Amino acid sequence: MVVYTVGTFDLLHVGHIALLEYCKTLGDVVAVGVASDSVVNSYKPNVPVIGLEEREEMLKALSCVDIVRPYYELEYVSACKELNVDIFVIGGDWGNKAHNIEVENYLKSMGKKIVQVSYSSRTSSTKIKQKIIAQFNKGKDIETAVI
Repeated sequence: MVVYTVGTFDLLHVGHIALLEYCKTLGDVVAVGVASDSVVNSYKPNVPVIGLEEREEMLKALSCVDIVRPYYELEYVSACKELNVDIFVIGGDWGNKAHNIEVENYLKSMGKKIVQVSYSSRTSSTKIKQKIIAQFNKGKDIETAVI
């Protein structure tokens, strides 16, 4: 059974690891689609901090991940066909955008399964970025002198 999930995977954290380890419990092969910077920029205000090649490299190093596949367009059907996906794991913020409905219809027509998971409230890439910015700004309040 091939399990497929997609995301940005910027600033890899425990929430990502929990998702990917969960995916491994669902099947034999875990394939991860990694959004290119241009794809991310199409639905988020900023591109990832970590570039695509490095995000791919980090994911490939995880024992729970078998295949890492970048995607350069906001559509998932081609990957599902190419990988012969049995289960597509989606996040809690999936929504009903055209590209999401398209892959849902395709998977249902093929008798495949969609599993929706809740995101970990422990952390997120956005929370990590906000914490870094807050700590950086806090450091600006310190007066420095050159002696």
